[in-house]
Amino acid sequence: MFVDQAIFTVKAGKGGDGCVAFRREKFEPKGGPSGGDGGKGGDVVLAVEDGMHTLYDFRGVATVEATDGGPGRAKQCHGADAPDLIVKLPPGTLVYDDLTGALMADLKPSDRVVIARGGKGGWGNEHFKSSTNQTPRRATPGAPGESFRLRLELKLIADIGFVGLPNAGKSTLLAALTRATPKIADYPFTTLSPQIGICELDAMRRLILADIPGLIEGASQGAGLGLDFLRHIERTRAIIHLLDACPADGSGPAANYRTVRHELSRHSPDLVNKPEIIVLNKIDLLDPEEVPEAVRSLSSELDVDPRQGVIAISGATRENLRPLLERMWSMLHPAGGGVEAWKQPA
Repeated sequence: MFVDQAIFTVKAGKGGDGCVAFRREKFEPKGGPSGGDGGKGGDVVLAVEDGMHTLYDFRGVATVEATDGGPGRAKQCHGADAPDLIVKLPPGTLVYDDLTGALMADLKPSDRVVIARGGKGGWGNEHFKSSTNQTPRRATPGAPGESFRLRLELKLIADIGFVGLPNAGKSTLLAALTRATPKIADYPFTTLSPQIGICELDAMRRLILADIPGLIEGASQGAGLGLDFLRHIERTRAIIHLLDACPADGSGPAANYRTVRHELSRHSPDLVNKPEIIVLNKIDLLDPEEVPEAVRSLSSELDVDPRQGVIAISGATRENLRPLLERMWSMLHPAGGGVEAWKQPA
């Protein structure tokens, strides 16, 4: 299950209390103060785990709490410092203070962020010795650790995001190119959460692909599944814009393309400036001789060069997936080679 939001409280550890103690040595039964300081409380550290793609581990979590520092001891022994609590998160996680809405961290690959600092240890009574008080019976408690209620939002970091209207065949294409197993059926909104798949080109090359749930007119204003998923497109390097060659509602691919592009631009003008491949899907539903004309017609309506713009495929029959994959790789790696080593997933 893909989980892209979580809310929970983080509590750093309290510092250990200082100790009240006195030296009791053989020839000094009433020695001076010897109470040690308390140890430092554990920090809460957010660490990016590059292999994570979801916040599923935090579903149902209410509190994440580091341990307290150890108390000071006699003979000036310092209390043990508590270990840090490491919270692993996927790259692309935005961390907000849920009470103020302030952005606390925007986690990139390999980041480590101390989000809540442990309290300092209290002072033992040795600190309070003076010329007028040789036997102080005073120590201080450890300081409390920081505590925050966090709201996490995951913006996917993927090489390429699949966008399009509901039922355009995005999930089928993801399954055909990767070993991802999204729910697939012939009705709108089959995909209710973003799906991630990894396409292994060879031992050294791979593409991380994201199937973004279908967008509808008004998505940028919250219609359908819109706002929750538009933000994921912001963290993809490029876009595959998937169009149904034979829309069941009688609409045209060009009109559907403009609908989605309009919603992308209303959400963020940057989205329409991402590198893009226009893909005409479900050509298995057309007669073979109709496919070239469908590509030419769509290219003409959208004013794109058919050699560089529209590519016709069938995710269901896997027709033309190799040329699509070559185009995807070269879009992200213009100086790279082809993908002859790629094999269809078993």
